[in-house]
Amino acid sequence: MPVPSPLTSMLYFQMVIMAGTVMLAYYFEYTDTFTVNVQGFFCYEDVYRKPYLGPEDSSAVPPVLLYSLAAGVPVLVIIVGETAVFCLQLATRDFENQEKTILTGDCCYINPLVRRTVRFLGIYAFGLFATDIFVNAGQVVTGNLAPHFLALCKPNYTALGCQQFTQFINGAQACTGNPDLIMKARKTFPSKEADLSVYAAMYLAMYITNTIKARGTRIAKPVLCLGLMCMAFLTGINRVAEYRNHWSDVIAGFLVGISIAVFLVVCVVNNFRGRQSENENSHMDNLSQMPMISIPRVESPLEKVRSVQVTLFKSLKYGCCFADLS
Repeated sequence: MPVPSPLTSMLYFQMVIMAGTVMLAYYFEYTDTFTVNVQGFFCYEDVYRKPYLGPEDSSAVPPVLLYSLAAGVPVLVIIVGETAVFCLQLATRDFENQEKTILTGDCCYINPLVRRTVRFLGIYAFGLFATDIFVNAGQVVTGNLAPHFLALCKPNYTALGCQQFTQFINGAQACTGNPDLIMKARKTFPSKEADLSVYAAMYLAMYITNTIKARGTRIAKPVLCLGLMCMAFLTGINRVAEYRNHWSDVIAGFLVGISIAVFLVVCVVNNFRGRQSENENSHMDNLSQMPMISIPRVESPLEKVRSVQVTLFKSLKYGCCFADLS
C-alpha cells in the first residue's frame, strides 16, 4: 500500500480544517445550536429607544449587496491580478523561477498561475468564514442589544411595574414583539457587516500593494486601496446612522476584520510573495556564510620594518639603473 507523501497529507489536513470551519460557520449562522445570551435592560432606557427603520433588506447597504461584493470583488481582482503577473513573468522570461509544485516535489508540475490563485483565494475564503465565526461567537456570548431593541421588544411597562427609569428588567418574557426580530436585535456586538467589509477591503488592499509592482502605479495603488477602505468604513457608519449598531459594535467589527486580514496576509501567505529565484537564493546563502563580525588584521612591527626595507631597496636599485641610463 503506497504511503502518502507529507505534502499530500498536509493538503488533506488543510481540507479538513476548511470543512470544519465552514460547518462551524453554518451552525452559528443558520441553526440555534448556540443559545444567545439574554441581556436585560432598564425601563425606558434611551440607548435602546431608537426608531426601527425596517428589515435589513431595506438598508442602504443590504446584506445581499454586501455579501456579493465581499465574495465577488476580491475573487475577480485576484484572478485578474495573477493573470497579469503571470503574463509579465512570461514576457520577462522569469517563468522558471516561479512556484510550480503543489503535491509531490518536482515531479508534478502545476501552472504557477493556478498555484498562486488557488492559494490566495483559499486563504481569503478561510478568513471570510473565520471572521463570520468570530463575529457570531461574540454576538452569542454578549447578547448586546441593538439601538432599536425596545421598538421591536414592545415591553408592557405597566405589567412589568416600571415606575422608575432605574428599574432593571431581566428575562426574555418581558418582550411582546416578534421573537425572530427580537433575537436578531440581541446580536449586534461585534457588527458583522463592518467586520466582513473591512476584512475584504484590507485583504484586497494588501494584495494590491504587495503584488502589483508595475511602473506608473504609485498613485493608482494608494487611491484604489484607500477607496476600498473608505467603502468599508462607510458601511460601518451607515450601520450607526440607521440605528442598527452602536459605535462600539462597529469598532469591534473593524478590529476583528483587520486583525484576521493582517494575520493571514503576513503570517500565512507571506505578503503574497512567491518562491525566490535561484540568484536570490545563492545571494542569501553567501550572506549566511559570511561571518557575523569581521576582526581586523593587526600588522606586527617586524612586518612594518620589513616592508620599509623592501621599499628602500627597490628605490635604490631603480635609482641606480636610471643613473646609468642617463
